[in-house]
Amino acid sequence: MSSLRVRYQTIEFGDVDIHLRTLRDNQEFSDDEGKAEALGISSATWPLFGIVWPSGEVLAHLMADFDIKGKRVLEVGCGIALSSHVLNQRDADITATDYHPEAGAFLQENSELNKASDIPFVRTGWADEVTDLGQFDLIIGSDILYEQEHAEQLSEFINQHAKQHCEVIIVDPGRGKHAHFSKLMLKRGFSHHQSRPENIEYLDKPMPRGQVLRYRR
Repeated sequence: MSSLRVRYQTIEFGDVDIHLRTLRDNQEFSDDEGKAEALGISSATWPLFGIVWPSGEVLAHLMADFDIKGKRVLEVGCGIALSSHVLNQRDADITATDYHPEAGAFLQENSELNKASDIPFVRTGWADEVTDLGQFDLIIGSDILYEQEHAEQLSEFINQHAKQHCEVIIVDPGRGKHAHFSKLMLKRGFSHHQSRPENIEYLDKPMPRGQVLRYRR
């Protein structure tokens, strides 16, 4: 991992600062031990976990004042886990998951960088039959519907880990995959509502096709 170039940045949420160590850009790659290759992660997709994406910023801002009292929260496909760090600063019961073999290490390093408690992390894929994660009141994610097969896998993973009464919030940048995902969520007993992100002046890049997807049951 020593060959990786990283950057440090601070993202503001009102009077709360979240400090992040991320990859310098989406050209970084390091898989000397072949862990990512064994998981089917190519060199082209390897860096994607370690970048702050616009969808992730939108989700994190939603979580900055979201009602989390008494809720167990799961971030799926957390990547650099900006939303998990925001929730951790609010003392939320947050667990993060990602398929990438380096996501957990970056999560722990950034928790230390923010002088915060460790965030429970489980490296798991949506197709894994057993995860031991348990069930959650709120499940969140951002920019996680970017392959055709993800809709089926993700909807089943969420269904497996959603309590009987659960809310799901996914920020999607508009990759054209969320309609199929929403149909599958409806089949699994969730209601569906979507809307454009609001008050996103903090983004460096616009989200012309972005949507906030909300599901409840």
